[in-house]
Amino acid sequence: MDRKKKTILLVDDDEDYLFQTRLNIEQFGFRVITADSQAEAEKLLDTLKPDLAILDLMMENEDSGFILAYKLKRKYPDVPVVIATAVTAETGMTFGVSSEEDRQWIKADLYIEKGIRADQLHKEIIKLLKI
Repeated sequence: MDRKKKTILLVDDDEDYLFQTRLNIEQFGFRVITADSQAEAEKLLDTLKPDLAILDLMMENEDSGFILAYKLKRKYPDVPVVIATAVTAETGMTFGVSSEEDRQWIKADLYIEKGIRADQLHKEIIKLLKI
């Protein structure tokens, strides 16, 4: 399967993180569409069905990523969603999607802490896209 045809939606309000992560994902061979807010991402989703989405948790609101993941999964249930956040480092609060109970309210396929190595992110994307 040609990775160039796979589009990843990357949503984060941190411009530096957005820039660096976009570069990494493009180097993996994927097309990347970015948004710097939940609102911008929601507008994009009106006309775009990404193959995978990577969402920051805290943007306009503390739960923007959760809300966006919910809306994305409602519209495109087959699109893998990754929540990428530094919330644990910043607040000490922990989240995950390892149990069925967690997945009932966190509509994501994977939860990662920011600072993940590029090679590990690549492996996770490949695994979620099944390529």
